[in-house]
Amino acid sequence: MTTTTSTTPSTSSTDFDTTATEPSAPTVPLVPPAIAGAAVAGGALLVDVRSAGYREKHGELPQAVVVDKPTAAEVVPTLAATDAPVVVICGSEAGSTPVVEALAAIGYTALVHVAGGYPAWKAAGLPTTPGTEDSTDTRAEGAA
Repeated sequence: MTTTTSTTPSTSSTDFDTTATEPSAPTVPLVPPAIAGAAVAGGALLVDVRSAGYREKHGELPQAVVVDKPTAAEVVPTLAATDAPVVVICGSEAGSTPVVEALAAIGYTALVHVAGGYPAWKAAGLPTTPGTEDSTDTRAEGAA
């Protein structure tokens, strides 16, 4: 007989279990867009580290604070305590990884980044505003 244990994270809280399996190499969890969106709806800070050109072309995240990647470790502490839930998003996981690693290194403990980045967020139907490449997008915040 096979026993299965569900490890599906709860979307009802903005607390994240970010316990690293190896204390010397902290890992920042990648979460699906739906989990990240629920966390943001529950009060987590959404930090958008995409370039200005990318945001203009592909769209904005109306609920996000835009932070340049190189300054994230200096700017985010002015916006949220190290124990506050923070969601980082970029155009891809490769873009958000250095940012979350820098934030984890300065003590952020309730930190995640979005699996699939902005394209996955948008594909999940989460709030965005249109970019120049998709002016017919109707998923802006408050759209029906």
